[in-house]
Amino acid sequence: MRLLAATALALYSLTGWAQGWPFYGGNSGGTHYSAAAQIDRNNVDQLEVAWIHRSGDSKLPDHLLQKTSGQSTPILLPPAAGASLVYCSALNKVMALDPGSGAQRWAYDPKINVQTERPLRCRGVTYYEETRVTPGEPCRHRIFTITYDRRLIALDALDGKRCKDFGNKGEVGQFGNDMSTDYISNSSPPVAAAGLIIAGSAVIDFHYAKAPRGTVQAFDSLTGKLTWSFDPVAGLKNSGGANVWAPMSIDENLNLLYLPTSAASPDYYGVNRPGDNGYANSVVALDLQSGEVRWHFQHVRHDLWDYDSPAQPILFDWKKNGASIPALAQPTKQGFVFVLDRRTGESLWEITEQPVPPSQIPGEMAATTQPKPIAPPPLLDTFLTPDQAWGLTPWDRGQCAKKLKELDSLGLFTPLSEKLTLLLPGSLGGANWGGGAVLADSGILILNINTAPFTGQLIATASIPPPEAGGDHPTSGQRFQVPMKGTPYTVELGTLVSSLGIPCSAPPWGKLIAVDLVKGKILWETALGSVHEMGPFPLPFHIEWGTPNLGGGIATAGGLFFVGATMDRQLRAFDVSSGETLWRYTLPVDATATPMTYTYRGRQYLVINAGGHFMFNREQSDYLFAFALPEN
Repeated sequence: MRLLAATALALYSLTGWAQGWPFYGGNSGGTHYSAAAQIDRNNVDQLEVAWIHRSGDSKLPDHLLQKTSGQSTPILLPPAAGASLVYCSALNKVMALDPGSGAQRWAYDPKINVQTERPLRCRGVTYYEETRVTPGEPCRHRIFTITYDRRLIALDALDGKRCKDFGNKGEVGQFGNDMSTDYISNSSPPVAAAGLIIAGSAVIDFHYAKAPRGTVQAFDSLTGKLTWSFDPVAGLKNSGGANVWAPMSIDENLNLLYLPTSAASPDYYGVNRPGDNGYANSVVALDLQSGEVRWHFQHVRHDLWDYDSPAQPILFDWKKNGASIPALAQPTKQGFVFVLDRRTGESLWEITEQPVPPSQIPGEMAATTQPKPIAPPPLLDTFLTPDQAWGLTPWDRGQCAKKLKELDSLGLFTPLSEKLTLLLPGSLGGANWGGGAVLADSGILILNINTAPFTGQLIATASIPPPEAGGDHPTSGQRFQVPMKGTPYTVELGTLVSSLGIPCSAPPWGKLIAVDLVKGKILWETALGSVHEMGPFPLPFHIEWGTPNLGGGIATAGGLFFVGATMDRQLRAFDVSSGETLWRYTLPVDATATPMTYTYRGRQYLVINAGGHFMFNREQSDYLFAFALPEN
């Protein structure tokens, strides 16, 4: 492998190291943008499959495969690190591939503990060059992966062997053995900079008043020694969570780490956690070296809706009236995009205080107002009245209208009560972990969102039998109950659909939107996804009404936005200027992951993980697809 790295380095000294993808989000600021332009508007319809890799997860027993979700975005290593394409499977197997052929160079299987009721997923791995190791020695170039069962592992990027100088023979157990994966796990990759490797966590939603703390930890990238830790809800004795499950961003020039924090526990009942809840539901900027808070911006106070910060903060330069400001865009589940000066946390658009309804639950002190930017405009309409009910026929439309009349619905931020309440958006968002892409230095953001309505209700636990275990979110047509242990209530969540299983709101139920963050306006929007496979039987033609979507997209200098994410097995290319669909390809299963692109030996590749998803009764598998233009 070391000879291969030397050969690759020599080759690239001749051909030039073109546009790569060394970070999960393209760069450390998560812009999801590539300067590669070989594939463009004029030739994208000529894309063909270049190679396919299989991780092996499809050979899992059915009871395990059904809990998996293929969400990994590969990274491309620089020549000195072997120039491999590296990604992880849902069970945290790390694989290094030849970028031109997809042939496997090495693989490492951490053999995770799969005795869990929660979904299995891995969104990516992290590369870091450890400059304290002499060039040419093992583990100068490192791959870091966090396993589902909470082990931080360092691998040599050249051969996949453990870095024995890191932690205990290559790994650090972040928590003791008494912390089950049923309570806390990991899905997003860590981030690395300045001799540190920094990890968040995925804490169980809904189930516990005192969930595990969402502590962020920084380890020495050479030794694995814990350097600092940060608890977003320090001081809230009867709560937990506020964890960072979405990817983080780093600005090394400012020495700042940006955390997108989630809700404090439990998500829908806040009597035990009065006040604004510390650094929950915020963008928090920490000093990279010390872990101390430099600033924070809270976009939801005293969250009662599971409106986590769902996506990686996007770092870009805000260029307006001749000035250039280091900025940060944070998409949210509630359908806002907050644009901040990333040096100070000050909003670059005026923030208004939106009055919101009080809670009807005894002892619950909901926030009286919530922040709302005057621009950009909200990405979805959060009102749904009976006269807006939608259906294929007068019969199911009437059904939906009746349901809406019976709901407690006072707009966004209506707290859940013992009466069935509209949640629009629901806990899927709005935006989710796929985030968005900023086009070069234009300040134009393109992102996909969910728009289908959900419902929620608090039920006195003493009045009902213990519910069966529920999942993370309700799937199509499903209602499930989760006992919020430590509170007097069980929360019941569901989708708002007619007897036909069709959402009670007008399509599209998934959208792609282009937003000018500097001018503060929406440039275009279009439906994302076809429902032709979501009915009781598949149809032979597409119906572009939009579908729920999980995963994100990327933009390129070729004027294209690539995204899978939908529940119709499609990978699509859109024109970034108009939203017109220019190309699509039918995959074997859904690609609920974010793609990436790179140029290798003069040829641009587009790569996406097609592993399916456990939600919405969709099939799972283990494909990694690479596309390119014909070689001639």
